[in-house]
Amino acid sequence: MARIYISLGSNIEPTHYLKAGLQSLRTYFGPLQLSSMYESESVGFNGTNFLNMVVCAQTELNIAEVVAQFKQIEQNHGRLMGAKKFSPRTLDIDLLLYDDVVCQTPVILPRAEIVSNAFVLWPLSEIAPDLIHPLQQKTYVAMWDEYDKTSQKLWPVTFEWPYGLTF
Repeated sequence: MARIYISLGSNIEPTHYLKAGLQSLRTYFGPLQLSSMYESESVGFNGTNFLNMVVCAQTELNIAEVVAQFKQIEQNHGRLMGAKKFSPRTLDIDLLLYDDVVCQTPVILPRAEIVSNAFVLWPLSEIAPDLIHPLQQKTYVAMWDEYDKTSQKLWPVTFEWPYGLTF
């Protein structure tokens, strides 16, 4: 079984779509470990704020199958395929890590947003503080400690989830 870390985000009815996305992820990947929920300003375009979190799961699927499943979940929850990269979305699901695999295809792993976006690094450092980034060779908590926290506005928010941080 591979341990995967997943970024979830939404800025269109975000509470609704993130809950729906989590239910779908649980259906396909089993038990999930959840970070806290964070609100952030849009990055790369002017838009409403996003809600973001990171989820850990385990899978027997290969990387291509995992990514395909994420795309299907996004589409099932109203994500329009072909929409421009920096735009509002109902649900955005990205594979951040697949064990300690480093690859360029079928997706780039580890995902570059880990290093560049607070809305990925902070929740990842919360649920995998001692895990070592396969390229940076630093723990995620150390990377978050070193991150320029003035570069992006981000704050924790209450997320009502009846199952707790693991379900």
